[in-house]
Amino acid sequence: MRRTSGKKPNPDYLKIPPAPQGTAAISFKNILMSFNYPNYRLWFLGQVISLFGTWMQTTAQGYLVFELTKSPAYLGYTAFAVGLSVWIFMPIGGVAADRFPRRVLLIITQSSLMVLAFVIFSLTIMKIIEPWHILVLSFFQGIITAFDAPARHSFVTEMVTKESLSNAIALNSAMFNMATISGPAISGVIYALFGPTYCFLINAISYMAVILALSFMKIKSSIKHTGKASFLSDIKEGIAYVVSQPVIFTLLILIIFFSFFGFSMMTLLPAWAVNILKGDATTNGLLQSARGVGAFLSVIIIASLGRFKFKGKLLTLGVFVFPVFLFIFSLMRILLTSLLAMVLIGASLILIFNLANSLIQMLVDEKMRGRVMSLYSMTFFGFSPLGGLLLGFTAEKNGEFITMISCSFILIITAIILWVIYPGLIRLE
Repeated sequence: MRRTSGKKPNPDYLKIPPAPQGTAAISFKNILMSFNYPNYRLWFLGQVISLFGTWMQTTAQGYLVFELTKSPAYLGYTAFAVGLSVWIFMPIGGVAADRFPRRVLLIITQSSLMVLAFVIFSLTIMKIIEPWHILVLSFFQGIITAFDAPARHSFVTEMVTKESLSNAIALNSAMFNMATISGPAISGVIYALFGPTYCFLINAISYMAVILALSFMKIKSSIKHTGKASFLSDIKEGIAYVVSQPVIFTLLILIIFFSFFGFSMMTLLPAWAVNILKGDATTNGLLQSARGVGAFLSVIIIASLGRFKFKGKLLTLGVFVFPVFLFIFSLMRILLTSLLAMVLIGASLILIFNLANSLIQMLVDEKMRGRVMSLYSMTFFGFSPLGGLLLGFTAEKNGEFITMISCSFILIITAIILWVIYPGLIRLE
């Protein structure tokens, strides 16, 4: 598959050359294709352990904020603190991922995140934790994420060949959602029994797994950037490149909308668990885990398809069904049916993010990969917190139900508009 060139879109701009022939049938052998690469096996093991801890902390931290403030808006503030630093530093992080060895960058960022986890653990165990502490730590977390995310997305191409890229990205999503299934549920139970302290401690320790995995890898870096241009020039070059590539640009716009009005809804789950479902920290953990179950099943199917040629069709399916499932979830008032709806939400949302990621990675020039993936990461880590801030305010004023059902209508309208303006999306391979 080649990237589409040309600076101006035309009616056929989404037509791209066919992908290489590959297996389209579901196969267990296809699922583990990337495990043929030793470096990827190390990465997978380290990330599974680390992400388990991350989701334990994310779930506990969200509920702790709501418990301390009783404010859905403050959940939005916390998300915005991450998003603000992402907006400021992510473009620089993208340039860094193109200039410096990505493995070294990842060891630095993962070690820094471990330090932050130990800080919030210390504040909590000393019983001096305040909401503003979490805001400050969230801001610093965003700074680190701004350098971590572009390097992490770009690093995949240094562990596997391009032929296995889609499979590796799907497995990355699979391990992310394996952690999403177990982390929040266990976090909810631990929180209910012992409070949030041990959730933060487990997360801090879990970072050692991915740091050790990265240290044991034998990587020949593909970075060939001379670094003579200024960071600002490199940032401008990356933005100009994306604007000149209509397919990549369209996919980024799509992710912006579904991050802002879709994934950001997850920020309100602690408030939804308490105010709508009349539950507690365990309810919140179960909702988060149910989304992870759906996402995990979805990416396993994607991985099992191997090098399939209908990514655009699956992406379009996700774009249309996600707002429908979000609408259905907003009507549910029983925990069991809410969990089932959340499984469907997780499955459809991962179709969108995973396939958009795969298509962008396959289309982008290697020398631009870090900067383009920083813009991709910004659509997620930047717009999702902005959406969380807006939705937090809306939920505070109008309630969680009105907020969620409004987002479902906005996204179905977005899907229809996208279908009308960019019908070629479904033909992407």
